[in-house]
Amino acid sequence: MKFREIMTTDPVTLKPEHRVREAAHIFIERRIDGAPVLDGEGRLMGLFTKTHLYRCITQDIPFDTPVADLMERRVTTGDPDAIIDDVIYPQVGRLPMVEDGKLVGMVTRTDLARAFFDALREVSVEFKTIIDSTHNMIVSVDTEGLINIFNAPAERNLRTRAEDVRGLPILEVFPTSGLLETLKTGAVEAMQKIILNGQMYLSNRSPIVKDGKIIGAVAVLQDIQDLENLTQELAIVKELNEELDAIIESSFDGLYIADGKGITLRVNKAFEMITGISSEEFLGRDVEDIENTGLVSESVTALALKKREPVTIIQTYEKTGALTLATGNPVFDKNGKLFRVVSNVRDITELDNLKHKLEQMQTLSQHYQNQLRSLRLQYANTEVVVNAPCMKELLDTAFRMAQVDSTILIAGESGTGKELIAELIHNNSPRNSEAFIKVNCGAIPDNLLESELFGYEGGAFTGARKEGRHGYLEMANKGTIFLDEIGDLPYNVQVKLLRFLQNKEITRIGGSGPFKVDVRVVAATNRDLLEMVKQKLFREDLYYRLNVVPLNVPPLRDRKEDIPSLVSYFLQRFNRKYHMTKRISPDVVATFIHYDWPGNVRELENLIERLLVVTSGDLISLQALPDHLIPHEDSLPKVVVTGILPYKEAVESLEKQLIEQAYGQFRTTRQMAAQLGVNASTIVRKAAKYGISQGG
Repeated sequence: MKFREIMTTDPVTLKPEHRVREAAHIFIERRIDGAPVLDGEGRLMGLFTKTHLYRCITQDIPFDTPVADLMERRVTTGDPDAIIDDVIYPQVGRLPMVEDGKLVGMVTRTDLARAFFDALREVSVEFKTIIDSTHNMIVSVDTEGLINIFNAPAERNLRTRAEDVRGLPILEVFPTSGLLETLKTGAVEAMQKIILNGQMYLSNRSPIVKDGKIIGAVAVLQDIQDLENLTQELAIVKELNEELDAIIESSFDGLYIADGKGITLRVNKAFEMITGISSEEFLGRDVEDIENTGLVSESVTALALKKREPVTIIQTYEKTGALTLATGNPVFDKNGKLFRVVSNVRDITELDNLKHKLEQMQTLSQHYQNQLRSLRLQYANTEVVVNAPCMKELLDTAFRMAQVDSTILIAGESGTGKELIAELIHNNSPRNSEAFIKVNCGAIPDNLLESELFGYEGGAFTGARKEGRHGYLEMANKGTIFLDEIGDLPYNVQVKLLRFLQNKEITRIGGSGPFKVDVRVVAATNRDLLEMVKQKLFREDLYYRLNVVPLNVPPLRDRKEDIPSLVSYFLQRFNRKYHMTKRISPDVVATFIHYDWPGNVRELENLIERLLVVTSGDLISLQALPDHLIPHEDSLPKVVVTGILPYKEAVESLEKQLIEQAYGQFRTTRQMAAQLGVNASTIVRKAAKYGISQGG
């Protein structure tokens, strides 16, 4: 029985602000001697009882005192779903029931007494029901031989009612019972044949002993005909057992059966084959003992016994190396007692091998997906526009180098975008949440460059700040420093930078000693450092320290496939900046493609901005271009005819060649259309006509 079944679900409660006088009035009115004190959310704060009232009287405590000042705060509480028999609080007169921190009921000694009285009455009724429900006759007598118990089967067989014979001498009702002899001798007599109303019975007689004394005797009688019927049933059961054995042994899965204490009862042949262990090594042994010997990695039977519910695990067996899927199923009798565990063991070694192969394929697939995702996202934080294969290869290398801390030297002409490459490396590196410090070594006077890079202590030189100053290397701690125009670095500063690259330590000007700085160095130059090394203008050892991973950014003239995309990108950017909607004619883009761009991407960017702001109309045409960009007739590409063929075929041949070249150079049909001076729909239609596709 649970507390929930007997508790008062709506008990009288007090608030902490209730006065003692109010509590006394409530106790008298509701005829109670105590109540729980709850806060505004219904949570139990304490218990206030008549004992606290007595204390107020004896100690002259004012009756206006709040109950919160006097209540008992250390209150024993109960769980409404707890079993009464399992929890006893003899010292507690009332037990608040709390669920989820809130009071849900109250149990008092009166409630418990009523519950135990009802339980006793139920046990008495249940006992009589059990006695009357048995198939066999049960008759008992006291020390005087007077009948105490006379169950329903006895009533039927002796053709008399229990209330009529209870208290009568056994000899008057059942003279052949033998119970008086049992009272005298105190001996247990089993399987004694007696005749009752012309019918043969088997009688089991036993004395009833209490505190070492015989206080009565009991006889249990069974009709011999029932035993004969039982013998026939046993034969049927034997046949069923044989059938069950055949079923168990025919199972492809291994079967392992243990009793309710974990003692092994039987295993089938399939189990022996899977595990490589004979049944003799298991039978009669405790499953936990078997697990401790290492014959099996983990016992599913032991887990099922502990959890009292079906359990499925992966097991390995030492002898065969088999990997199995084992399920332990507890079996309960009608009284809810766990008396068997049946475990099913299936060999999944081959399935596991296939699973591993599948996981390898999935891992490989995930790897490829990650690579593709990286290719899509690697430029997300840096404004890099590329189409040319050489630039894609460069950026792929830069992205891979971003994952490590190697020093990188970026070489390339002015305006090629070396700083953007450095930003991409930092943004895709593990340091991307830290500082990215850009230093143009050619823009800082030589006499200031050392203090700018390494910092100085206060008063280190004339004009120095009193508090000193952090250098760029120190400011970039945990992050990345980009040393642009590294070829302009003074020779004396080269020595100090080399020392930093070797030891990762810097010393401020005027400082007392070196200290560690964690900085990744990315350098860039538009000069030939190796030639400078030969001319003794750049330290050879510093060159090789910087040139751990060289990246060469090609000039724009070597990657003209990027020009249409760059034009589109800069046009959109400056349109947004100046709130314009200007366009560039395809022949201007074609002119850009045939120009050598000595100033590279920077020259193109500046030119687009200039054209956008100085052109009066919405379309930027050839007329807006500077003279040095306007193409001359002899500089334009020419179509050379080497033979005669039908005009239509010649046109189609030239058309096909142009489309093929456009597909080879550009990524989108819009870019192709801009180059060829036609609509994008024309490109799509012609490509379909000649069977031309991207990459094909």
